[in-house]
Amino acid sequence: MNDRGDMRLVFMGTPAYVLPVLEALLSPGFQVVGVYTQPDRPSGRGRVSEPPPVKSFALEHGIRVFQPASLRRSEVQSELASLSPDVIVVAAYGKILPSEVLNIPPYGCVNVHPSLLPQYRGPSPVATAILEGKAHTGTTLMLLDEGMDTGPILAARQVPIDSGTTTEILTPVLLGVGADLLSEVLPLLLKGKVTPQPQDDSRATVTRKLEKRDGEVNWGLPAEEIESRLRAFTPWPGLFTYWQGKMLKILSAKPLAGGVPGEPGLVVPLDGRDVAVGVVTGRGIFGLKSLQMEGRRAVNSEEFVRGYGNFLGSALPS
Repeated sequence: MNDRGDMRLVFMGTPAYVLPVLEALLSPGFQVVGVYTQPDRPSGRGRVSEPPPVKSFALEHGIRVFQPASLRRSEVQSELASLSPDVIVVAAYGKILPSEVLNIPPYGCVNVHPSLLPQYRGPSPVATAILEGKAHTGTTLMLLDEGMDTGPILAARQVPIDSGTTTEILTPVLLGVGADLLSEVLPLLLKGKVTPQPQDDSRATVTRKLEKRDGEVNWGLPAEEIESRLRAFTPWPGLFTYWQGKMLKILSAKPLAGGVPGEPGLVVPLDGRDVAVGVVTGRGIFGLKSLQMEGRRAVNSEEFVRGYGNFLGSALPS
């Protein structure tokens, strides 16, 4: 702590959706003495180097920023130790913390994880909960150890998964809950009033890292399951199929009851419905609301059919 008694914190995170966590740490009683984030990356068609959102936010608030390529180098660890953090707070940083780093802060490294641990450990907890049709998930604060999301739990809070929500919508909600938990728990942690609870490994489930190919539609699945994939894979890897040799992104859609004759993947008109175009699936019709052809702008399905008259009646691959 500093002379005023403020808790000295280092924050480690990278994407925009963790900004509520960093913002919560700017409250009275906390002093963020450094922010660690990923190195700048080339972005866009011009491949111009852009800073991570966390870096931009930190610099705007006068916080020192560190962007090491690795935390395993001794000089990087020495620099981190020189900041004398009481706690390191981690939220979607994107790097594994080696034991030497875990041992630097006297009160440990606190991770904000968007699931109710020990369920959904690993890199894709939010998408996996949506994929599996869960009614709720949550946010857990845990002390990091050398395992993957296996450390003892400090606090957790349940959050409902609303109908129609996506990973893009739900993730910042869960991180916002994490920000609230940090504000409540960190002062208690330093006072010794929080007892970390070991996880029940017998109840653990582990998620895997999503790949681009996960987003390709299998039209043999039920329409409801394809819709779950659309919500889970928004914003990445997205839901897509191929038509006329090009990628066709499905930006919004909904499952419809009933069916029409045809094999899964057949594109059919939907007369008398609020969606103009659908695709036959293994069970039900997948109504297409908005689409984006590779290299083109996003349009609603009615406009897409006007521009590509031969889309109706075509067979999309599974």
